[in-house]
Amino acid sequence: MTNHSHPVFARLYDPVMGPAERTLLAAHRRYLVDGLSGSVLDLGAGTGAMFPYFAELADAGVDVLPVAIEPDPHMRAQAVDRANEIGLDVQIEEASAEELPFADDSFDAVVASLVFCTIPDVDAALSEVVRVLKSGGEFRFLEHVRGTGPTGTVHDVLAPAWHVVAGGCHLNRETGEVFRSDDRFELVDYSRVSSVPSSIVPVVRGTLRRR
Repeated sequence: MTNHSHPVFARLYDPVMGPAERTLLAAHRRYLVDGLSGSVLDLGAGTGAMFPYFAELADAGVDVLPVAIEPDPHMRAQAVDRANEIGLDVQIEEASAEELPFADDSFDAVVASLVFCTIPDVDAALSEVVRVLKSGGEFRFLEHVRGTGPTGTVHDVLAPAWHVVAGGCHLNRETGEVFRSDDRFELVDYSRVSSVPSSIVPVVRGTLRRR
């Protein structure tokens, strides 16, 4: 059985990620919500990092109905607190990405930000994304991926220890290639950011549309 409870990691996540969230990640997160409306699933909300960006949409008068899942109880508690702090009306469910508690064709969009690195069964989770998305709905993602060349080798060496200390995160996954090769989606947009400091931990972002 997968252990979704990581109290120490959850407690440290926001303090450690705070500088990156305020600088490097802010533009990427705005990309994830740009132009969205309707029902949106935040897949693995963590401590609610996407919530301020959903709130910006709502404050701008956009008709957006966010729903979030988060299996880690400690992360989920922080997400609830963040939603309350910013006044975001969001439904937060205890669920894993591999078994979403929603009907087929439930969402206009699914957003995943730095979450597929920790999902035990990527294929099952992606199939669930396909299932709950409406036809023509968008899957938007921001994920860190394995580096190339010597950096990738370092990621491979560090991956086992990183998995233990980083809440089940896989440092060396090729998530972007998994997304791009899935023929259940049309590739709308894709980019890989490898500039410093992203050369140390490259990230990919993009948009897929359910066929």
